[in-house]
Amino acid sequence: MTLKEKAATFLELHKPGDPVILPTVWDAWSAKLVQEAGFRALTVGSHPLADSLGKADQEGMAFTDVLGRIREITATVDIPVSVDIESGYGLKPAQLVEGLLEAGAIALNIEDTVHGEGGRLRAPQEHADLVGELRQAADANGVHLVVNARTDVFMRPDTGTPAERLESALTRLRLAAEAGADVLYPVGLHEPEIQRTLCTELPLPVNAIGIPDQGSSSYFAELGVARVSFGPFLQRALTTEANRLLAAWK
Repeated sequence: MTLKEKAATFLELHKPGDPVILPTVWDAWSAKLVQEAGFRALTVGSHPLADSLGKADQEGMAFTDVLGRIREITATVDIPVSVDIESGYGLKPAQLVEGLLEAGAIALNIEDTVHGEGGRLRAPQEHADLVGELRQAADANGVHLVVNARTDVFMRPDTGTPAERLESALTRLRLAAEAGADVLYPVGLHEPEIQRTLCTELPLPVNAIGIPDQGSSSYFAELGVARVSFGPFLQRALTTEANRLLAAWK
C-alpha cells in the first residue's frame, strides 16, 4: 500500500464501540511481534522508545532519534505505523510531517505539554492552532496523516479539581477537533463513568490507554472507545517477565 492508502486504512479502523487495539512498540523487534500476532496497526510510544535508546522521555531524545527508529520499524512491518511525537521537539509542523512521511509513518500523537519550555501546558487555542498547522502540512504533502490530538490535563493536578480537569479536557479537545484532528486522546487511566462521558461528549473517535495484563477490548468497547494503546505498559509488563526469568539465574 502507498502511504496515502495506509493512512486511509488506519483512519477507518477507528470505530467507537469497536476499538482498534494498537499495541505500543519501540523497535523493529517489538513491531514485528505485534504484526505477527495479527494486529492491524501499531503505535510507537515516546516513553518506551526513549528507554530503548537509553534516553529520557519528555523529549530527552531528538526527532532525528525518533525518525531513525521509525525507519527501522517501517522497513520491518507492513501495517500502518503511528508515532508519538511528544510536543513536537520545538520543530515547525512542516518539518514534523515531512520527517514522519519520509520515514514511512502515517499518523501521529501530539500533546499539549511543552517539554522544551519547562513543561508548560499550551493554551487550548494554541494547541488547536498547532493541530491545524499539522493538518495543513499533511494536506500539502498529499497524505491525510491521521492526527491524534492529546491533552495532558488529567495528568496534572495543578489544572484544577477532577470536574474542572474534565471540562478543560472537553474544551481543549473540541477545539482540536475543529482545527482538523482525527482522533482525540484525553490521556490517563479513567474511571468508567469519566471515560464514557469523554466518548459521549467528544465529537471524534476517542483514544484510551489500556494495560496489557488488565482489562479487555470489550471493556473499552462498552464505554464507546474507538482506539486503545498501551503507552509504556507493554514494555513494563515484558520487563517484569524478563526480571522473573533472569532472577532464576542469579
